Amino acid sequence: MQAVDQVIRRRLHSDVVLIRQVADYIINAGGKRMRPAVVLLAARALGLSGDSVHEQAAMIEFIHTATLLHDDVVDESSLRRGRETANAMFGNAASVLVGDFIYTRAFQMMVATDSMRVLEVMAGATNVLAEGEVLQLLNIGNTSIDEAGYLRVIQYKTAKLFEAAGRLGAILARGTLEQEEALARYGIELGTAFQIIDDVLDYSGDADTIGKSLGDDLAEGKPTLPLIYVMRQGTPEQAAVVRQALEQANRDHFDAVLAAVQSSGALDYAREQAWAAVHRAQDAISILPDTDARQALCDLVHQAVDRTS
Repeated sequence: MQAVDQVIRRRLHSDVVLIRQVADYIINAGGKRMRPAVVLLAARALGLSGDSVHEQAAMIEFIHTATLLHDDVVDESSLRRGRETANAMFGNAASVLVGDFIYTRAFQMMVATDSMRVLEVMAGATNVLAEGEVLQLLNIGNTSIDEAGYLRVIQYKTAKLFEAAGRLGAILARGTLEQEEALARYGIELGTAFQIIDDVLDYSGDADTIGKSLGDDLAEGKPTLPLIYVMRQGTPEQAAVVRQALEQANRDHFDAVLAAVQSSGALDYAREQAWAAVHRAQDAISILPDTDARQALCDLVHQAVDRTS
C-alpha cells in the first residue's frame, strides 16, 4: 500500500498549481484505500505482485476519488473523513474540474496496460457508477422504494467498483475465467456489505469517529436500508416519522427518526444483511488457492463490517 501511495502522489502531479493543491489536500485526507487493496490481494492470490499491480491499484483509487469529488458537490457536503470537503475548501468549480483531471489520469493509466480487457472492464464500471449516482438522485425522498431497489442503487453506486477491483486483479494475474468471476463476485459482496454498514453508521456512530455529520443521509433525503426497514416493519407511528423526514429532506426530525431506527430493530437487521454479504464473499473465493492473500481478502471483508468509521 505504501508503494501504491507513492504511485498516487507521482501520478497526481500537475504543472497547474490548483490541481496540485486540491490533489494534495485529498491525499492528505487519507482514506481506507480498500479498492486498491482488493486489486493487490486479488492479483497476489493468483501469484502476481509488483509495479504493474501498484499502478492499476492506484488507478482504481483515482476513479473512486474522482467520484467522491463530484459526489460532494452534488450532495453539497461540507465534511468528509473529519475534514472539510474539497468543495468546501476550494469551491465547487475546482472540485468538479480536478475530479475530471483525476478521471482522465486514471484512463491514461489504464491505456498503459495495453489491455483491451482492462479498458473494457474499467470503462464499463465507470459508466455504471454514473448510472448509480443518477439512480440515487432519482430516489431522493422516495418513500416507496423497497429493499431490492436500495440494493440496486448500492450495487451500481458502490459495489461495481469493488467488483472491478477484484476482476482487475485477476486479469492482471492472467487468472482463469472461473477465478475472475469468483473475485468479481467477492468484490460485489464486499461493496454491498461496506455500503450497508456505512448506512448503519449514519444512525449508530458518532460524528468524530465516522468523519461526517450524523444524519447526512436523512438531510439529503436518501432512503437507506435502516429507514426502509422502519417504513416496512416499524409501527405506523415510526413509519410516518421516517416518511415525513425523507419527504422534507432535512435534519429537523433526526432525533425522532433515530429513536425509531434504534427501537425497531432496523440496525440489527441491516447488520445481518451485511454479514450475509460477508459470508457470500468468502464463499465466492473458496475456489482460490489457500494462501495468505486469500486469507487477507477474507479479513478485509470482515473489517468492512466490523468497524466504527
